[in-house]
Amino acid sequence: MNDELTNRVRKLSQHYAYASIQMHEAIGRKAGLSGTDHKYLGFLLEKGQMTAGELSNLTGLTTGAVTGLIDRFEKRQLVKRQFAADDRRKIIIVPNSETIMALFVPLYRDFREKSAQLIASFSNEEINVLETYFSKAIDVMNETIEDLKNNSSPEA
Repeated sequence: MNDELTNRVRKLSQHYAYASIQMHEAIGRKAGLSGTDHKYLGFLLEKGQMTAGELSNLTGLTTGAVTGLIDRFEKRQLVKRQFAADDRRKIIIVPNSETIMALFVPLYRDFREKSAQLIASFSNEEINVLETYFSKAIDVMNETIEDLKNNSSPEA
């Protein structure tokens, strides 16, 4: 494989990640949240209701940080806490999907439309290559996350 081409693609991937962080931060701020808070809200939308502990495991945040996150979301009526049916000591965080979508759909409308147009400009074969890249890149990132979680000694 061509090292120069590999480095160019790696650099583009890095710039894509940076632009993504900046865009999500801008959208979050426009919605009155931080970029990370709004992405954590996305976890709740995608995965559905869960306990604070499950959200902590999913995000990597401490349980204290998750409590603050849920407090901020609850204050904005984006989630509600409810007792688990089988154990009233357990609290379930339930996303208010309607309110969340009403907040974010207008902020993502142009981005979604432009992204759909961009994807439509590729052939099916090119789209399959993109799909393969993103799927495998996600796998590599998830493996890295697990390795970092399981390796207790910090590396400099």
